[in-house]
Parts: sequence; structure tokens; C-alpha cells
Amino acid sequence: MKNFNVEFCLADSEYMTALRLAVGAVCAVADVEIDSAEDMKVCVTESCLILKGCGFEAVKISLGTENGVHAVVEGVGGSPVESDNEFSLALISALVADCAIERQEGVISRLTLKL
Repeated sequence: MKNFNVEFCLADSEYMTALRLAVGAVCAVADVEIDSAEDMKVCVTESCLILKGCGFEAVKISLGTENGVHAVVEGVGGSPVESDNEFSLALISALVADCAIERQEGVISRLTLKL
């Protein structure tokens, strides 16, 4: 089992590129097909954008390869508020095998994605 953890401020959007590279690297370690790796990159990035739209200041991401590739994307700090994420959640659900969404007081605070 290999894990990779990263945390960054959502105002620093240039870190999204680095995050996509990290997701790709974890997928490569797990020997995931290229199309599935691209799907996971999209879903992790979209999860960060959801949390940013909900008012979180930063994000913590944990990527792992136990029983396939998984990612936990969690909002940190800020002033969370409810936000319309219907399209983003539909996209994520279409691209990964499993997506668990956790809410605190109605606000999405954590997404767990599995290929």
C-alpha cells in the first residue's frame, strides 16, 4: 500500500496542475489504464473546485492504492456555505466506480473517490 498526502490553499490555483500530476503518479504506481487515470484526475480536480465553491479555504487530499486507487478530498477552514454542485457531482459519479459525499450542516465537506 502506498499513500500520498497533500494540502494546499484553494486560492493558489496553480497547485491544481501539481495535484493532477500527483494523481497521475499514484495511478501509474497502481498500474491504472490511462483513460481511468485521466478520469481520476478530473474527479479530484472537480472535487477541489466543489469545496472551493462551498467556501473552504484549503483542501487536504489523501491518495492511495489499497484495493485500487482512491482519493479522499476534504475541505479545511474558510466559511463553508451550501452551493449548487449538481453538475459536478453528476460528472464525478459518471467517471469513478464509487463516490461517497460527506456533509456537515448541509455543506459538502469531504468526497471519497474510488476507481
